[in-house]
Amino acid sequence: MKLKPFPLLPLFLLGLPGLGLAAEKTVYGLNEYANLAGIDLEVAAKLDTGAKTASLSARDIKRFKRDGESWVRFYLAIDAAHSHPIELPLARVSKIKRRSGDYDPDEGKAYTARPVVTLNICMGTALRTIEVNLTDRSAFQYPLLIGSEALKRFDALVDPSLKYAAGKPACIADAQTAE
Repeated sequence: MKLKPFPLLPLFLLGLPGLGLAAEKTVYGLNEYANLAGIDLEVAAKLDTGAKTASLSARDIKRFKRDGESWVRFYLAIDAAHSHPIELPLARVSKIKRRSGDYDPDEGKAYTARPVVTLNICMGTALRTIEVNLTDRSAFQYPLLIGSEALKRFDALVDPSLKYAAGKPACIADAQTAE
């Protein structure tokens, strides 16, 4: 039996859920430059689809009250040039599962609590508001890790064979922050 070509196959494939959406996504590399608006800082970030949340390298993290609201004060754990405190409203406290090597049986907790703040982050030309937990990442190469929840907000497709595919952040001041 001779098979006949199916000329409508490409159109059929576009109708399948998820396949036609790729055109609306932005391709990012494994690593990208990110501008943290409000902190006026550009850092190299690792895009990690295996992590759920975003994390920023911070030290001396203290929670406090301001006008009855919960806030957090921290220093960036990036280099000596960032020695001034940053104060932001506390969005929430997240529970992050500890890796088996971090588990302390004497402490008895399989998770660690981390403060979460909301930041406007620019990658390429996209400016998005995302939640970022604060933790000391100074032992890691990248001070900012962007996880799957934030990547969804950026409509991102991550190609791990690429680095800095989006180029330097170039968000305009009135860019839309996708809520």
